Amino acid sequence: MKQNLLLYLFLLLVSVGSLRAQSALDYRLFELPDVIFKPIEQPEGFEAAYELRVKQPLDHQHPEKGHFYQRVFLSHAGYDQPTVIVTEGYDRSNNRIYELTNLLHANQVLVEHRFFGESKPENYDWQYLTLEQATADLHKINQLFHNLYNGPWVSTGISKGGQTSIFYRYFYPDDVAVSVPYVAPLNLEFADPRIYDFLAKAGSKECQEAIYNFQIRMLKERDQILPRLEWYAKGQGMTFTYMSLEAAFEYAILEYPFSFWQSGQNCQEVPSKNADIDALIEYFNRVVGLSLYSDAQVESYGPHYYQAASQMGYYGFETKRFKKLLKALPEHPHAAFIPKGAKVKFDNTLVKKVSEWLAQKGNNIIYIYGAVDTWTATGVPPSDATNSVWFNMEGKSHSTARIRNMNAVEKEKLEMTLEKWLGIEVEE
Repeated sequence: MKQNLLLYLFLLLVSVGSLRAQSALDYRLFELPDVIFKPIEQPEGFEAAYELRVKQPLDHQHPEKGHFYQRVFLSHAGYDQPTVIVTEGYDRSNNRIYELTNLLHANQVLVEHRFFGESKPENYDWQYLTLEQATADLHKINQLFHNLYNGPWVSTGISKGGQTSIFYRYFYPDDVAVSVPYVAPLNLEFADPRIYDFLAKAGSKECQEAIYNFQIRMLKERDQILPRLEWYAKGQGMTFTYMSLEAAFEYAILEYPFSFWQSGQNCQEVPSKNADIDALIEYFNRVVGLSLYSDAQVESYGPHYYQAASQMGYYGFETKRFKKLLKALPEHPHAAFIPKGAKVKFDNTLVKKVSEWLAQKGNNIIYIYGAVDTWTATGVPPSDATNSVWFNMEGKSHSTARIRNMNAVEKEKLEMTLEKWLGIEVEE
């Protein structure tokens, strides 16, 4: 009912909009099949922008099984300009322009991943949340807008979006001329052991000891810490029914080293053994906290966790050093929290095929990683068999490994590579 009302409102907006003088792009969008649109405020430097709903089959092999509407944002720069398709995933409630789009003065097609945000079927059927189906969504959008835009196409995304851009390139290698995944892991196991290896070696010995000592102290002093965290969680409106608050606390303590390096924290800021309880809790909430394990976040990230546990792989937690201090977790705790009612079994057949394909045939891909980011541990390794380019940015984390933070040599190499592969001149 809610989805039908949403579509009705979109159709009403389009009908009202049709009373005004239509631009050339409006008319061309009207001609696209399976597309509903409404104009929105265009970002600076763009001629027009739209929020779209694209009708997608639940099963691209069997369209008779039903459909849903996928949210897409279109920012129009020019028919002959390059086009960047952003495979970002997650909930995309607002249009935003990515740095690669600005660098190329390109059109941008920003796609929300199936089963996320407002791109959901009325009734969840998890069997249709596969990488095959998700990339087929992207392919359909690409084919629709190839009718509008004549310039070269580039795909890009960050983290999960970067993963999606890699899988999209694997399934549809001719859809785009260049792929630029940022900080994109390619996990090969349900709990990829390369994560453990990275965390065991990251930073200095002193930093490793400080991280471990913080974890131990938090667990040992839980009787003082948990009541305060409970009040903090209530103040933030968090609820914990998927797991208990105590389980959320223990998960967060195990997660802490991963988050520490992923977000590029400073070893000098780890609380010392003399820090008081309030200082410990303030630091804990700032670096990792409980929100990731709250009902709202578990539900929001549920589709991502399902994909991680079914096809994409993820990471788990080593508990040997903490076993006597853990009270609420399963024997082998894992970082993917499967949506209730979903049945899932991990199969790494696809990720292994993709890994082999990237090493041998994955050309015209620019990989951007941060040297201190935990996810770099499972990044795509360089291969001399392809022409692809890797940037492993020194000192940069999951959120700072970006073109804007490249040094002059890195930025020049990236721009020259784009110019060569796209056949255009890149100007700041």
